[in-house]
Amino acid sequence: MNDDFEPSRKVHRVRVNDPVQQTAKRGRLASLTGEVETGETTWTTRLVMFLRAMAVIAMIMGLYNWAQITGFLGGQDGAFEVQTMQWQAATVYFAVIEPVAAVGLWLATPWGAVVWLTTIVSLAVVEIMFPSIYGGHFLVVVFAAVLLAAYLALAWMAARERPP
Repeated sequence: MNDDFEPSRKVHRVRVNDPVQQTAKRGRLASLTGEVETGETTWTTRLVMFLRAMAVIAMIMGLYNWAQITGFLGGQDGAFEVQTMQWQAATVYFAVIEPVAAVGLWLATPWGAVVWLTTIVSLAVVEIMFPSIYGGHFLVVVFAAVLLAAYLALAWMAARERPP
Protein backbone atom coordinates (compact mmCIF):
# COMPACT_ATOMS: atom_id res chain seq x y z
CA MET A 1 0.00 0.00 0.00
CA ASN A 2 1.30 3.46 -0.90
CA ASP A 3 1.56 5.78 2.12
CA ASP A 4 2.27 8.97 0.17
CA PHE A 5 0.06 11.83 1.25
CA GLU A 6 -1.81 13.70 -1.46
CA PRO A 7 -3.78 16.65 -0.03
CA SER A 8 -6.17 16.84 -3.00
CA ARG A 9 -7.45 13.35 -2.42
CA LYS A 10 -9.64 11.84 0.28
CA VAL A 11 -8.46 8.36 1.15
CA HIS A 12 -10.79 5.66 2.39
CA ARG A 13 -9.61 2.29 3.58
CA VAL A 14 -11.99 -0.43 2.55
CA ARG A 15 -11.83 -3.97 3.84
CA VAL A 16 -12.03 -6.48 1.02
CA ASN A 17 -13.77 -9.74 1.78
CA ASP A 18 -14.39 -11.06 -1.69
CA PRO A 19 -12.22 -9.59 -4.49
CA VAL A 20 -14.68 -10.66 -7.20
CA GLN A 21 -17.67 -9.10 -5.42
CA GLN A 22 -15.69 -5.93 -4.62
CA THR A 23 -14.59 -5.63 -8.26
CA ALA A 24 -18.18 -5.93 -9.44
CA LYS A 25 -19.27 -3.18 -7.03
CA ARG A 26 -16.46 -0.73 -7.72
CA GLY A 27 -15.64 -1.61 -11.33
CA ARG A 28 -11.90 -1.91 -10.59
CA LEU A 29 -9.50 -4.57 -9.46
CA ALA A 30 -9.34 -5.03 -5.73
CA SER A 31 -6.17 -5.64 -3.82
CA LEU A 32 -5.76 -9.06 -2.27
CA THR A 33 -3.87 -7.58 0.67
CA GLY A 34 -7.08 -6.68 2.45
CA GLU A 35 -7.21 -2.90 2.01
CA VAL A 36 -7.91 -0.65 -0.94
CA GLU A 37 -7.45 3.10 -1.26
CA THR A 38 -10.14 4.94 -3.17
CA GLY A 39 -9.69 8.57 -4.13
CA GLU A 40 -12.74 10.82 -4.19
CA THR A 41 -11.81 14.07 -5.88
CA THR A 42 -14.98 14.82 -7.80
CA TRP A 43 -15.54 18.29 -6.36
CA THR A 44 -11.87 19.20 -6.54
CA THR A 45 -11.85 18.26 -10.21
CA ARG A 46 -14.98 20.32 -10.80
CA LEU A 47 -13.42 23.27 -9.00
CA VAL A 48 -10.28 23.10 -11.13
CA MET A 49 -12.36 22.86 -14.31
CA PHE A 50 -14.39 25.90 -13.18
CA LEU A 51 -11.20 27.82 -12.42
CA ARG A 52 -9.80 26.98 -15.86
CA ALA A 53 -13.02 28.13 -17.54
CA MET A 54 -12.85 31.38 -15.58
CA ALA A 55 -9.19 31.70 -16.61
CA VAL A 56 -10.18 31.56 -20.27
CA ILE A 57 -12.90 34.17 -19.73
CA ALA A 58 -10.56 36.42 -17.74
CA MET A 59 -7.89 36.19 -20.45
CA ILE A 60 -10.43 37.05 -23.16
CA MET A 61 -11.67 40.03 -21.13
CA GLY A 62 -8.10 41.19 -20.47
CA LEU A 63 -7.20 40.93 -24.15
CA TYR A 64 -10.39 42.81 -25.03
CA ASN A 65 -9.33 45.65 -22.73
CA TRP A 66 -5.84 45.66 -24.25
CA ALA A 67 -7.41 45.79 -27.71
CA GLN A 68 -9.36 48.87 -26.61
CA ILE A 69 -6.22 50.51 -25.22
CA THR A 70 -4.08 49.82 -28.27
CA GLY A 71 -6.77 50.84 -30.74
CA PHE A 72 -7.56 47.48 -32.34
CA LEU A 73 -11.19 47.97 -31.34
CA GLY A 74 -13.28 51.06 -31.92
CA GLY A 75 -12.98 53.71 -34.58
CA GLN A 76 -12.18 57.38 -34.26
CA ASP A 77 -15.15 57.99 -31.97
CA GLY A 78 -14.37 55.07 -29.66
CA ALA A 79 -10.60 55.56 -29.44
CA PHE A 80 -8.94 55.25 -26.07
CA GLU A 81 -7.66 58.83 -26.17
CA VAL A 82 -11.13 60.38 -26.54
CA GLN A 83 -12.66 58.50 -23.60
CA THR A 84 -13.02 60.01 -20.13
CA MET A 85 -10.18 59.70 -17.65
CA GLN A 86 -12.32 57.43 -15.43
CA TRP A 87 -13.01 55.07 -18.33
CA GLN A 88 -9.33 55.00 -19.24
CA ALA A 89 -8.28 54.26 -15.65
CA ALA A 90 -10.81 51.45 -15.26
CA THR A 91 -9.88 49.94 -18.62
CA VAL A 92 -6.16 49.97 -17.83
CA TYR A 93 -6.85 48.48 -14.38
CA PHE A 94 -8.85 45.59 -15.86
CA ALA A 95 -6.38 45.15 -18.73
CA VAL A 96 -3.63 44.52 -16.18
CA ILE A 97 -5.44 42.57 -13.47
CA GLU A 98 -7.48 40.17 -15.61
CA PRO A 99 -4.55 38.45 -17.39
CA VAL A 100 -2.81 38.11 -14.02
CA ALA A 101 -5.95 36.52 -12.60
CA ALA A 102 -6.20 34.27 -15.65
CA VAL A 103 -2.71 32.87 -15.10
CA GLY A 104 -3.36 32.28 -11.41
CA LEU A 105 -6.72 30.63 -12.12
CA TRP A 106 -5.26 28.38 -14.80
CA LEU A 107 -2.61 27.19 -12.36
CA ALA A 108 -5.33 26.78 -9.68
CA THR A 109 -3.30 28.74 -7.15
CA PRO A 110 -4.81 30.43 -4.10
CA TRP A 111 -3.48 33.84 -5.17
CA GLY A 112 -5.14 33.39 -8.57
CA ALA A 113 -8.51 32.95 -6.93
CA VAL A 114 -7.90 36.02 -4.75
CA VAL A 115 -6.93 38.16 -7.74
CA TRP A 116 -9.95 36.87 -9.68
CA LEU A 117 -12.27 37.60 -6.76
CA THR A 118 -10.79 41.10 -6.59
CA THR A 119 -11.48 41.51 -10.30
CA ILE A 120 -15.09 40.30 -10.01
CA VAL A 121 -15.83 42.52 -7.02
CA SER A 122 -14.13 45.49 -8.71
CA LEU A 123 -16.19 45.02 -11.83
CA ALA A 124 -19.40 44.86 -9.80
CA VAL A 125 -18.43 47.98 -7.83
CA VAL A 126 -17.62 49.92 -11.01
CA GLU A 127 -20.94 48.92 -12.56
CA ILE A 128 -23.01 49.73 -9.44
CA MET A 129 -21.21 52.70 -7.90
CA PHE A 130 -19.91 54.40 -11.04
CA PRO A 131 -22.44 53.78 -13.82
CA SER A 132 -21.02 56.63 -15.90
CA ILE A 133 -17.82 54.65 -16.58
CA TYR A 134 -19.14 51.50 -18.27
CA GLY A 135 -22.86 52.22 -18.35
CA GLY A 136 -24.07 50.55 -15.15
CA HIS A 137 -25.23 47.27 -16.66
CA PHE A 138 -27.15 45.35 -14.00
CA LEU A 139 -26.74 42.03 -15.86
CA VAL A 140 -22.96 42.28 -15.47
CA VAL A 141 -23.42 42.51 -11.70
CA VAL A 142 -25.82 39.55 -11.68
CA PHE A 143 -23.40 37.49 -13.79
CA ALA A 144 -20.53 38.37 -11.43
CA ALA A 145 -22.65 37.37 -8.42
CA VAL A 146 -23.54 34.02 -10.02
CA LEU A 147 -19.87 33.31 -10.79
CA LEU A 148 -18.89 34.24 -7.25
CA ALA A 149 -21.58 31.99 -5.76
CA ALA A 150 -20.55 29.12 -8.03
CA TYR A 151 -16.92 29.50 -6.99
CA LEU A 152 -17.76 29.59 -3.29
CA ALA A 153 -20.01 26.52 -3.58
CA LEU A 154 -17.40 24.53 -5.50
CA ALA A 155 -14.61 25.58 -3.13
CA TRP A 156 -16.70 24.56 -0.12
CA MET A 157 -17.55 21.16 -1.60
CA ALA A 158 -13.92 20.59 -2.61
CA ALA A 159 -12.77 21.49 0.90
CA ARG A 160 -15.12 18.86 2.33
CA GLU A 161 -13.33 16.17 0.29
CA ARG A 162 -9.98 16.85 1.93
CA PRO A 163 -9.10 15.30 5.25
CA PRO A 164 -8.83 17.71 8.22
